[in-house]
Amino acid sequence: MANIQVSKNSNSGLKSSKLHWLWSEYSVVIAFVLIFIVAAIMNDRFLSIQNQMNILMQVSTIGIIALGMTVVMLSGGIDLSVGSVLAMVGVFSILAINATGSIFVGVLAALAIGAFAGFLNGMLISKGKIASFIATLGMMAGARSIALYTADGGSISSEVQGFSKIANTELGIVDLPIIIFLLLTFLVYILMKKTRFGRYVYALGSNEKAALLSAIRVDRIKIGVYSLCGLLVGIAAIIETSRLNSISSSSSGNLYELDAIAAVIIGGTRMTGGKGKVLGTFFGVLLLGVLNNMMNLLDISPHLQGLVKGLIIIVAVFFQKRD
Repeated sequence: MANIQVSKNSNSGLKSSKLHWLWSEYSVVIAFVLIFIVAAIMNDRFLSIQNQMNILMQVSTIGIIALGMTVVMLSGGIDLSVGSVLAMVGVFSILAINATGSIFVGVLAALAIGAFAGFLNGMLISKGKIASFIATLGMMAGARSIALYTADGGSISSEVQGFSKIANTELGIVDLPIIIFLLLTFLVYILMKKTRFGRYVYALGSNEKAALLSAIRVDRIKIGVYSLCGLLVGIAAIIETSRLNSISSSSSGNLYELDAIAAVIIGGTRMTGGKGKVLGTFFGVLLLGVLNNMMNLLDISPHLQGLVKGLIIIVAVFFQKRD
């Protein structure tokens, strides 16, 4: 009888551990599927192809920023400047396009400025030994101020025809920004899963002192992480600016850092770093997109969407603490 009792206990313990592992590894996928099903039941228009493409289009910009935020948070840091940097990059890219008449020059300017802003963040954090929260908070204020000053507090529009085609081109039924988002998700996944840089980022986020003792150039990894995030913000800025053919120095990018951080945390990346997945962020972005779309279809006030995101972040962190 004792042997039978031990066997039952061991089997129940094994099942419990398997369920715990399944939830910890795939909780965001499970949550996404459940919310998707609920949304489909609550509104007939939700499952239409047009609406699904609309969701993907809406999340493409935030999704690209969230990919960069994932890498930053895996390293144990955070970047609060992404929204302001996007506005600043958008302003200067349009100025470059209008001054030269070349879309190519504008795109290069956006990528260079975005990467440079990230590089400055990385230098302040790695060489200046400033906490990432403080350094990127300073960049957030500085970048927004530069954007406002340069655009006189208003909006700037592109005077070159063709720029808007970047974000408004369709390949079949799929918009180009969606393809860019999916491609970047794949590339960042490969970077973090298959390269030495990715392994070093995880090592840095898990234990910085151990990473230093393992001869990992921690400073270089931090600079690389924030530069990559800035580069991805530059790409997102191109899409955002092209979609509207203009950029607002005061409102563009507002609270994008909240959306990106929410997607990353929902996707399972720990605030302390060292644990998380790029694919988790991908599903986190989709989950937020489905939630926003569902609330719009149900005519729920858009002012409540921030409350929902905030509650989701708190719940996600709560469950992370329990793991």
